[in-house]
Amino acid sequence: MRFLRTLTFLAVVAVIAGVGIAFWRGSGVMPAGEGCTATVSGRTVALALDQGEVATLIAAIGVERGLPARAVSIALATGFQESKLRNLRGGDRDSLGIFQQRPSQGWGTPRQIRTPTYAINAFYDALEKVHGYETMRITDAAQKVQRSGFPQAYEPHAPDARALASALTGYSAGGRFSCVVHTPARAGTAAAVIASLRAGFGSGVPTTSGGRQDVVVGVPGGAAGNRAGWSIAQYLVGHAKRLHIHAIRFDKRQWQAGSASEKGWTRSAASPTQIVVSLG
Repeated sequence: MRFLRTLTFLAVVAVIAGVGIAFWRGSGVMPAGEGCTATVSGRTVALALDQGEVATLIAAIGVERGLPARAVSIALATGFQESKLRNLRGGDRDSLGIFQQRPSQGWGTPRQIRTPTYAINAFYDALEKVHGYETMRITDAAQKVQRSGFPQAYEPHAPDARALASALTGYSAGGRFSCVVHTPARAGTAAAVIASLRAGFGSGVPTTSGGRQDVVVGVPGGAAGNRAGWSIAQYLVGHAKRLHIHAIRFDKRQWQAGSASEKGWTRSAASPTQIVVSLG
């Protein structure tokens, strides 16, 4: 009897495996859970969606401030170490937020530190006061800002931080950062998308609204404009879940929510001077 039960179990496993293989061969894409990846120079960094939101906001604010990609790398490595790129409600003693900044050390009020845009700008304010941070090791520059009890703890995150910063600032262009996001249950709003863009990139982002269905972001020509465009486009992918974005098109590429998002950015006839955000 035990032998028969074992045979039955093995037969069920074989059927399940066969169905899985048939699905994979038929679709060309393995099923994937929600999450984000950045791939640059053969290095892939995987993030959960909430981490993707924080990472893209760190990069956006760095771009808006005109900081080099090195500054974004330092901020990302610090965020990886201090919070795993999450906006934590607590930590050691009175530490809070993405960078575990402490009100008792003058970083701001608890409410301010728990506001991502404030915390990120506060970090960059401190980093810009570090003379020569652009040429320091990432861990040394981060330690000058953080004054951690573990000054070497940031360096193990440096390779991932550099790859992610290169993608998110647009220096490694062409859709190196993408997220798998389920199809939104409802359409987003143009107002929410524009407000989010302004939170990250400032009020100077040229946007127009086509009503509830789409938002168009103007992008300057040239290499600098293309870098900025990819930074914005990938920021939008990182926030697609929260903003209920259905599709983004830019620079001969498109990203779509749902099963298509498992393929990342795919070829399209999209303009290199406009980012078109579809909301329904």
